[in-house]
Amino acid sequence: MTATAPLRTVRGMDVSVVVVAYGAPDLVRSCIQSVLEQTRQAEIEVLVVDNDAEPGDAPDLGLLDSGCSVLLPGGNVGFARAVNLAAAAARGRHLLLLNPDTIVLDGAVDRLVAFADRHPGHGLYGGRTVDVDGRLDPRSCWGFPTLWSTFCFASGLTAAAKGNALLDPESLGRWQRDTVREVDVVTGCLCLVPRATWHDLGGFDERFFVYGEDVDLSLRARAAGLRPLLCPDATIVHEVGASSTRADKLVLLHRGKVSLFRKHWSPRRADLGVQLLRAGVAVRALAGRDPGWRALHHRRDEWRSGHPGRVA
Repeated sequence: MTATAPLRTVRGMDVSVVVVAYGAPDLVRSCIQSVLEQTRQAEIEVLVVDNDAEPGDAPDLGLLDSGCSVLLPGGNVGFARAVNLAAAAARGRHLLLLNPDTIVLDGAVDRLVAFADRHPGHGLYGGRTVDVDGRLDPRSCWGFPTLWSTFCFASGLTAAAKGNALLDPESLGRWQRDTVREVDVVTGCLCLVPRATWHDLGGFDERFFVYGEDVDLSLRARAAGLRPLLCPDATIVHEVGASSTRADKLVLLHRGKVSLFRKHWSPRRADLGVQLLRAGVAVRALAGRDPGWRALHHRRDEWRSGHPGRVA
C-alpha cells in the first residue's frame, strides 16, 4: 500500500523536509533547529509526523512555534506509512527524508538541493553522515543485498574483513563517501527525492513497517532506470540508534531483510537467504560477545517471516 496523492507543488518551494518522530522530543527539536539554521538558500517547509502521539493528543507547541507542520496519524503507523502521509501533504519540488536523530551541518540541505538540480535524472540523492565525533558513518548508502553478501554474513567473513569490498560487499569497501558516486541504496536517514519521482515510484511500500523500505525504494528506482547518486558535500551528524534499543533494532532490521528477500527474490533464493541470515545470527550469538545478537537469536520467531503481513 502506498500514498500517491496528486502533486500540489507551490511555486518557489524547493524542498519539503520530512521528519518522522517517535519519542526523543529534544532530539527532534535539535534536528529541526539545525535544518532551519543551516538552510539559507533553498525555500523549505518542514513536515513532522509524530508517530508517538495518541488519538486526541495536541501537536507539540514547540514544533508549531518553529514553523513546522505537525501531522498526527493517531499512533505508531510505522516509518513507511508516516513518510507517505507527509509526502501526500508536501508542496515542494523535492522531498527530503531526514532522521530525527540527526544534525544538519554546513548548509547540507542547500547543497543537496543544488546538487540534485545540477544532476537531474538520478532519482534518489544521498549525502555523507558522520558520528558525533566527526568520524565517517558509512551508513548513508549501501550496496544491494545479494546471496553472496548474505553468505559472507553467515560465514563470518563480513566480521573478519569489515570494509572489504569483496567479503563485505554491502559496505561498498573503504570508500569514504567523499566523492560523487552512483550507489545502490540511499538510506532513509538522508534521502532527497524529486517529488515527481516519488509519485512515479509510488512512494514507500507500507508493508515495510520500518527498515527495508529504503532498500526496496532503491531497488524499484534502479528497475525504473534511475541511478541513485551520492553528494559528498552534504553532511549531517547521525546519532545512530538513539531512538531504539539494540535488540529491538536488530529484530526490526532482520524483519526488513527477510521481507526484501521475499519481495525481490525467487522463493527458493529467498528461502536460502533466510537460512543464511539465521545461521549468521546463530554464529554471533554463540560467540557470546554481544548480548544483542543473543537476544536476536532467541527472538528469531519474531523476524524469520519478515514484517507482519508478509511482503511478497
